[in-house]
Amino acid sequence: MTSTIDPQHATDPIWVKALLYAEAALEKKAFDVSILDVRGLTSIADYFVLVSGRSDTQVRAIADFIEETCRARHAGAPLSIEGRQAGQWVLLDFGDVVVHVFYHPVREFYDLERLWSQAARPALPPELERTRQAGDGVVSSFGARPH
Repeated sequence: MTSTIDPQHATDPIWVKALLYAEAALEKKAFDVSILDVRGLTSIADYFVLVSGRSDTQVRAIADFIEETCRARHAGAPLSIEGRQAGQWVLLDFGDVVVHVFYHPVREFYDLERLWSQAARPALPPELERTRQAGDGVVSSFGARPH
């Protein structure tokens, strides 16, 4: 799948990487995919990519596939990976993008969208948004919010 990038983010290589991670997650049937723009709110990263899986096995598979996809596309390996063994919340730190792969009940418990409520939620490109919505018929409860 190749995504169309909106003109506002077209020149942002970090946004392009965040989309790559989201796209890889969707290929493994992740749901509730969202990207938080945390620039100006933290020095940890520019974007958080949040995705959910339906089991610890799926969470690990999503995280593994994101890592494999990045290596295959020469997009670099994560600087750090945490939580893979348990499969409840796997964090892949790519430096400028941090990917959070949650087992869905754990995501609801920690509610990072609420904790980072001041972060903008750029809309996903139409192709990714359609895939996200069609994946399991699940529409995110954390809808996109413009900058």
